[in-house]
Amino acid sequence: MQQDPLIGTMLGNYKILAPLGQGGMAHVYRANQENLNREVAVKVLPPWYAVDRNFVNRFNLEARLVARLSHPNIVTIHDFSENNGHLYIVMQLVDGGTLKHKLDAARDPSGSGGAGALEVGEANTIFQQLASALTYAHEQRIIHRDIKPVNVLMDRSGRPILSDFGIAKVLAGGNGLTRPGAGVGTPEYMSPEQCRGEEVDGRADIYALGVMLFESLTGRTPFNGDNYHALAHSHLYASPPDPRLYNPRLTMAVCQVILTALQKKPALRYQQANDLALALEQAIHPSSIGDISAQPTQKPAGIERAPTAPIYACPVCHRPNKSDTFFCVRCGSLLNQCPKCRSQNRAKDRFCTSCGQALLYRFQ
Repeated sequence: MQQDPLIGTMLGNYKILAPLGQGGMAHVYRANQENLNREVAVKVLPPWYAVDRNFVNRFNLEARLVARLSHPNIVTIHDFSENNGHLYIVMQLVDGGTLKHKLDAARDPSGSGGAGALEVGEANTIFQQLASALTYAHEQRIIHRDIKPVNVLMDRSGRPILSDFGIAKVLAGGNGLTRPGAGVGTPEYMSPEQCRGEEVDGRADIYALGVMLFESLTGRTPFNGDNYHALAHSHLYASPPDPRLYNPRLTMAVCQVILTALQKKPALRYQQANDLALALEQAIHPSSIGDISAQPTQKPAGIERAPTAPIYACPVCHRPNKSDTFFCVRCGSLLNQCPKCRSQNRAKDRFCTSCGQALLYRFQ
């Protein structure tokens, strides 16, 4: 096998020691920062990128944006530069594998129910931290656009660290580097709006987080296809399968969290990653919600109250919700999904707005 010509060479203060992995347009190496005598990871782009000054500008913008992020679940950027025709970014070394490695190790060769799935509690621990990282990045007006298991590094204590903001874009500013039709991402995890080549916001990352949660708890992604077009069609038009088809141990509440994140329309998903995390936590530990039935319902004697509009109860946690809401404000469960075509409806709708099917009518 041909020796990598960068092994043993210096890029600035960094001696390249060994390969760590290869992505779509970069190699990642273990390296030693000689002036501080510490090991780091160095992401090196092929030399032909350095001759494209527009790409170099995009690269430098990416590095500056991500270097400003400071969160325990986002990889730390130490340095970035250009040396001998190579563009490179120096990052915190995380050597516990990736979430993809963890999912691959969990796969059951027998193919029994739940094969390849993490335990719900372990997945919850990982996704609470990833949601926190994404919420923080989105608050800095940075989106990732390529959430997938290989981009979740695991340190040796099991802490997930989100990496590779290589296609992250700042949402504000007219720098011309973000444009419709970019189509960046990995097809299995791309949101419908990414498949259409539209400009996206943080809710595209939430969709991808939902795909990854589906995969972590079932051992497969919700949509499979042989090519980009087949996968894009599924993301755009196909309803995701019930996760319990692949892992019968999952509760309805957990499945509702996943399916809410996978809504086709961004407005019907969780609006912040932390909303998904809260809904998942409450679906797994419903006792943390509190029992609203225990709240006093008797009104003081002698006081009459005017009738009020119906309040619609969540079918999972029984939290009252207003009539125009699509999913529970407490646990995130879908309130009035059509049993026939699976379309989302408002809590007050008695018939599906898509197919006319009679819906459950629940109110308090």
